[in-house]
Amino acid sequence: MSRLSESVTHVMHLLDEADLGADYTVAQLLGETTARRALDLSDLSPQEQAALVEGRAINMIPSAAALAEKIEAARAAGRSFVVKYGIDPTSPDVHLGHAVPIIIASRFQRMGHHVVFIIGDVTAKIGDPSGRSSERPPLTDQDIARNLSGYQQQVTPFIDFERADLRFNGEWLDKVTLPELIEVLARVPASMSLQREDFRTRLAEGHGLSVAEFVYSVVMAWDSVAIDADVELGGVDQLLNLQMCRKVMEISDRVPEIVITTPLIEGTDGTGAKMSKSKGNYVGLTSSGDEVYGRLMSIPDHLTEPYLRLLTEWTDDEIRVVTKRLGEGTAHPMAVKQILAGEVVAALHGLDAAAAARAEFTARFSTRSFGDTKNLPVVSLEEHAGETLGTLISSTLDFAPSMSAVRRVALQNGLRLIRESDGEQQTRLLSEASVQHTLGEVIDQEGAPDGAKLYLKAGRKVARIDL
Repeated sequence: MSRLSESVTHVMHLLDEADLGADYTVAQLLGETTARRALDLSDLSPQEQAALVEGRAINMIPSAAALAEKIEAARAAGRSFVVKYGIDPTSPDVHLGHAVPIIIASRFQRMGHHVVFIIGDVTAKIGDPSGRSSERPPLTDQDIARNLSGYQQQVTPFIDFERADLRFNGEWLDKVTLPELIEVLARVPASMSLQREDFRTRLAEGHGLSVAEFVYSVVMAWDSVAIDADVELGGVDQLLNLQMCRKVMEISDRVPEIVITTPLIEGTDGTGAKMSKSKGNYVGLTSSGDEVYGRLMSIPDHLTEPYLRLLTEWTDDEIRVVTKRLGEGTAHPMAVKQILAGEVVAALHGLDAAAAARAEFTARFSTRSFGDTKNLPVVSLEEHAGETLGTLISSTLDFAPSMSAVRRVALQNGLRLIRESDGEQQTRLLSEASVQHTLGEVIDQEGAPDGAKLYLKAGRKVARIDL
């Protein structure tokens, strides 16, 4: 029995019989599944390794069997099996959407393979055109340097850089000569780039398409040639770029890499849009444990299963057990979502942080008393009496992205002023009109607090009012 199989046996016992809402059960479960993130998987056969990766992939080109054969060939030759993951530093933040293929890279590393994490400091100046309706504004060297500053630290929870390489593609792309580039471009059919739906759409609509964008995937493919990659990982939106990597490796007399694409994780708002910083529906890898936990607890129930599949080390069998229990009503959706939130916090910040975030969330949202809740934001009545509730909630507290969002919360009966004394609460529902009232006016309407504590609640978010 493999080490992974032993772990799964322990977890299945908990998932089959235990109360998934109990703190003790969750602590046991997270202890086992979090340990898997460092579990040695080298005792898996090449076929088992390929199957484990295939279970979380959208595409595996040419096949899982080819991946297993390539792993076996590397072992027989006594060489490292090289796994490539690349990212362009077009933003300073890495979020959970980026983590999906990085988690697969982590599994490869624990299988005993060599991960090369490539930062596209040169390709970032072109900008990946995938899915874009217009050309990306060019980045300066200063932009790139600023964005690069925290990349390694952000992905360290998943990748052990003592056993992996961090490379910048400027190492080799800065040395490519024009004759070398032309020689490769002459052997790449233009039809490969014109297969891209985003390119065809932009051309049909009369939007610009630069030559630099057109050859982006060819330039990116140089990375695979430079490190002689066996495998490359990326989101499914990178499929055509990765296929170009196989083509350029072939042109360069290398064995084409295995291409593995992963799903694009849906954003926390559950609208179907992919996780994106620009849409505000993301969870940053640098977010605090409480923030990560709270954001994941806010996702719609239908996202819990795909998030478990893509962001944790759970196996399909374990996910099926939980899904079955949810269908039978022997597990509560909120309890399973809390396990998911704990999984991600533990991955980023450790088990103690996951336990603390769970306790904090329970104190803040699952009990009738806020008095013992730690880390609540505080607003001073003296300082903010003249601010409207809309401004206070959207700007000062950053509880909502806009004034209109605050109004929607009020219309959904989610805006409340809570008076708490001796653990007892009295709640006043605040109307949409109150969004335009100042904090001082709202407190005056409430009357003298008589030693009670006041809290402002907008949706799931709570702030204490310092009187």
